[in-house]
Amino acid sequence: MNFITEPARSLPVYGEFDVVVIGGGPAGLAASVSAARHGARTLLVERYGFLGGMGTAGGVTNFAGLYGRKNGEMRQVVHGVVDELLLRIDALGGLNAPQDGMLGRIRVRSYDVSAYKCAADQWLLAAGVQLLFHAWAAAVLMEGRQIHALVVETKSGRQAIRAKRFIDCSGDADLAHFAGVPFELGDGHGSALFPSTMFRVGHVDAPRALAAVGEFKAVNTLMAQAQARAPGRYRFPREGAILRPQKNPTEWRANVTQIRNAGGTAMDATDARQLSDGELEGRRQISEYFRFLRNEVPGFEQSAIVDIAPQVGIRETRRIQGLYALSGEDILSSARFDDAIGVNAWPMELHAEGRIDWQFPRNIDAPQGRAYNDLPWRMLVPATLDNLLVAGRCASMTHEGQSAARASGACFVMGQAAGTAAALAPAGQGFARIDVRRLQARLARDGVYFDPAGAGGQ
Repeated sequence: MNFITEPARSLPVYGEFDVVVIGGGPAGLAASVSAARHGARTLLVERYGFLGGMGTAGGVTNFAGLYGRKNGEMRQVVHGVVDELLLRIDALGGLNAPQDGMLGRIRVRSYDVSAYKCAADQWLLAAGVQLLFHAWAAAVLMEGRQIHALVVETKSGRQAIRAKRFIDCSGDADLAHFAGVPFELGDGHGSALFPSTMFRVGHVDAPRALAAVGEFKAVNTLMAQAQARAPGRYRFPREGAILRPQKNPTEWRANVTQIRNAGGTAMDATDARQLSDGELEGRRQISEYFRFLRNEVPGFEQSAIVDIAPQVGIRETRRIQGLYALSGEDILSSARFDDAIGVNAWPMELHAEGRIDWQFPRNIDAPQGRAYNDLPWRMLVPATLDNLLVAGRCASMTHEGQSAARASGACFVMGQAAGTAAALAPAGQGFARIDVRRLQARLARDGVYFDPAGAGGQ
């Protein structure tokens, strides 16, 4: 690589805040609302002109991990500030009824993307959060073990933002990376959870499509049958697809693409060239799969692609090394932690080469006990800095643990804990030394669900 030297320059200061949050996905939304509600002057910095993270920019269109099984019954177990967001989306007519899958082992809530964007705007403004859109984190300025200022690129040029505390909800751990926090990238073997470009299909004959697809695994059978009839006619990027209706049943979301790099491993979204190439590949795969939908799936004969997500959906890049790394075993064993900040109710969903490997808690079908795990406070805390927390899919987790806790339900939990702690921790105290019991009590008063041991628990 060739290099040039950038001359030093003075940067204008955009503002000074108590808490600055990077990234407006589920973790960032919950973090910023929670911080502002507890009296912190809070700024949320978002690269797009709208909020929602992968749920809007990545076209996910459903909340996963809000529901888990306890004593054989599926129930909502992620609560707190997220409940307010759900109510706002529902008030705009944009929230679907819960949808079950995998033989009743998972439950999601799909939503209208535009309703989510508007509801998130209203929610943050009502909480007193200040918003800076179209701003990209570019660097940090350090003072010992603390971040002194964040440097962002904006349409007004390069600027600095000062804050007492920062929360990295960027998804890629950008802020933590700039600050020198150690991290792991992908699965440690040169790949990661494969990304997907999401799209939506409209003008679907809903009764015929629902009869043909039903439980979403039925589309996998249709794919296999099409391949058997005419080998090579369709090139599917992976085995099976997730094809489900939105609130308006004439519109369906499709999760089927799988983006590789030139070497055949998962596209690295922290590599600019791979990310650019991946956007092209995602749209190529969408065109190919849509041809299959119209030709082979009843109800889709007259359908049309109505939306392709603004960007490829990223599942995994950097994961920081924090005080504790949530593991796959924690998911499978429905682990409990003394420093719990809430629960994760999504199973391991490993997007491996050409397939999805689902691994559920061992007691998922048991008539007694819970089939979800606690999330520990320590997974948000980098060991090397005092005024930074990391929440969302880039928090401290193993590759396997992250395949579950990257879902939006866990991200809302992590974000609420991070925002609450950033607002309430005593001045000058590093996050590694906060009173976790006090934080848990505050979260409980704010509606976060803590699953008690006994009474059907483990």
